[in-house]
Amino acid sequence: MEREQGRSAIVVGAGIGGLAAAIGLQRAGWTVTLLERAPQLREAGAGWSFAPNALRAADALGVGTEFRACSVPTEAGATMRLPGGEYLIRFQPGDDPPLLANHRADLQRVLARQVPADGVRTGAEVTGVRQDDDGVTVTCGDGRQMRADLLVGADGIHSTVRRRVWPDAPQPVFQRILCWRGVSAPGSVWPVSGFQTWARGARFGAHPLTDERVFWFLTVRQEEPGAHFADDLGEVAARTHGWHEPIPALLAATPPETVLRHDIYDLDPLPSYAKGRIALLGDAAHAMTPFLAQGACQALEDAVVLAAEAAGRAPVPHVLNRYDQVRRPRTQQVQRMARADPKLSLSTSAATYRLMTAMTRLASSGVARRKSARLWNWTPPALPTEVTR
Repeated sequence: MEREQGRSAIVVGAGIGGLAAAIGLQRAGWTVTLLERAPQLREAGAGWSFAPNALRAADALGVGTEFRACSVPTEAGATMRLPGGEYLIRFQPGDDPPLLANHRADLQRVLARQVPADGVRTGAEVTGVRQDDDGVTVTCGDGRQMRADLLVGADGIHSTVRRRVWPDAPQPVFQRILCWRGVSAPGSVWPVSGFQTWARGARFGAHPLTDERVFWFLTVRQEEPGAHFADDLGEVAARTHGWHEPIPALLAATPPETVLRHDIYDLDPLPSYAKGRIALLGDAAHAMTPFLAQGACQALEDAVVLAAEAAGRAPVPHVLNRYDQVRRPRTQQVQRMARADPKLSLSTSAATYRLMTAMTRLASSGVARRKSARLWNWTPPALPTEVTR
């Protein structure tokens, strides 16, 4: 059995939250082993956008410069349109803060470079977790065991750590939403400043990315999970037929084999994110719908708070209890908001759609900013400026 020397942590899952947790714990002076079940760190996914709270978290983790370098400002947070092209709300430069958009693969590379290569173990599928007063033992599928002082489960909505340590935790909940995602070929449709288009029971969005690419998504109501389509790109094109440019151009410029389709699940609120020496982080703790663009933002916040609490010499259970007390109220509020949003914005009711668009047209981007303030106005705790072990 392997045991790291000094104060040590094992982080399960090398997604954005897991990488951020590893970076934060390193800054707090911990030796970190990152376990990823995939045979290599895959550069998967499409794009996403980040609000100012995530940028503050990246700065606190010491990766803000790199984060900005792989990102592009997007106006989609304050630009709402109808399928015919009419603007409900239009981004106002100087008044509306842009979000930052990047490709998941680009951000993963940025974060992975901050983790020592010898601290990452791929092909490591966790099959067992056991803790005692002195530490946590993790068993992998090949029979190898590792031991550390702290374990972080950052392994996504279907978390193995959550299932092993919290066997009575609620299962993911299908939210009757289907989402397609794609990225246009470099330089094919440019420039695109970012926008959202609202239809009855459907929402299309687009964000510019580096290399003159554009990330787009379409979310629709879907009563049952598991729907399959012979031609996903063709299905998106059919559902957005007649919608304003550049939507048709973006779809035409997207390689069909790269289109992703996912059912949207979230989690009911958990009673705790920590148990003894084990903590959950990111989607493993509070998976949420993407309608507030806060899922990855909250994972980055989690990583900063965990690292700040772990920076001293407090006993691990105390560290994780504090982490739970700080993070659970905020993340579960965001969860609730993210679950409530599509009940209105993806409603298939003609009356609800008319009311929603009328209210949005009468409102201003300033109203939208004030609504977002409770999500974005987050101040990170201080982290050590240098790694000390």
